[in-house]
Amino acid sequence: MQTILTDFYTLHSYEKADNGNFLANILLNKEHDIFKGHFPGNPVTPGVCMMQIVKDLTEKFTGSKLFLKSASNVKFMAIINPFETPDLVLDLDINETEDEIKVKNTTIFGETIALKLSVTYKKL
Repeated sequence: MQTILTDFYTLHSYEKADNGNFLANILLNKEHDIFKGHFPGNPVTPGVCMMQIVKDLTEKFTGSKLFLKSASNVKFMAIINPFETPDLVLDLDINETEDEIKVKNTTIFGETIALKLSVTYKKL
């Protein structure tokens, strides 16, 4: 899987759940340079990076190259500190048509919902 977030996270495992959603388990790299600048002494995972992870995983699961067309209902509900909560589970509800893919995502650590979003990607 190629990503612009080189070494930012590792996909540990994924499965297709009974409801058709993909469940992905990732581990954030707490030593990544992004965290040195965002923010020094108090690292926070940037929301744009979380959105990129959703795109990366959707491309992997669908085998399609994608371009973000729209995003709605983007809700960052908890801070993701890579030193405290590096293990994340992403639940991806992926609906594909001929020329686009719609994804509803919920990202959690432990029992805490960190992110909810709905995105539409154009297939390239």
